[in-house]
Amino acid sequence: MSSIIRVNDIQDAGGNSIISSNGSGTFTNNLGVANTPAFESYLSSDQTLSNNTSTKITFDLEAFDTDSTFNTSNNRFTPAVSGKYYIYGRLIFNDGSVANDDTHHVQIYKNGSRYADIFTKANSRDPIITYNQIIDLDSDDYVEIYANINNSDGSRAIHGSSGTDNRFAIFGAYKLIGA
Repeated sequence: MSSIIRVNDIQDAGGNSIISSNGSGTFTNNLGVANTPAFESYLSSDQTLSNNTSTKITFDLEAFDTDSTFNTSNNRFTPAVSGKYYIYGRLIFNDGSVANDDTHHVQIYKNGSRYADIFTKANSRDPIITYNQIIDLDSDDYVEIYANINNSDGSRAIHGSSGTDNRFAIFGAYKLIGA
């Protein structure tokens, strides 16, 4: 036996709408509970890195940006809402050759200072670094992504995208609820 409850509006004790439906399956959440702001940006073409130099990655396109908090002209995420944020991404390094002492770094910067450094020693061509970090941000703080390589034979590149379905270098973030 099954039961069906049909309502188009759920209200709190003060008569304020908490959740409503338009009758066609579309809900409006008035609880203020959402993982926003949220964005994901990506690099449209390869970006060259100089050896042993931290270089800001110029993520120039967006897959989505709920609140216009990522700026493609300065490559910064500024949340506009204080809270804890999950920062994530991926960089694929374009290595022509590999030596066992080559290191590849992804650096998360907060307000112009290095906040986290994720690195790997290369043991194969085109290493991939995925990164994630939870950062407490004020509304006017900003986050940027840098990369650094240290190798024996000069500069390298970060793989850019080869279309919207092949985003090799990404940077995204979203606000955590209840944290």
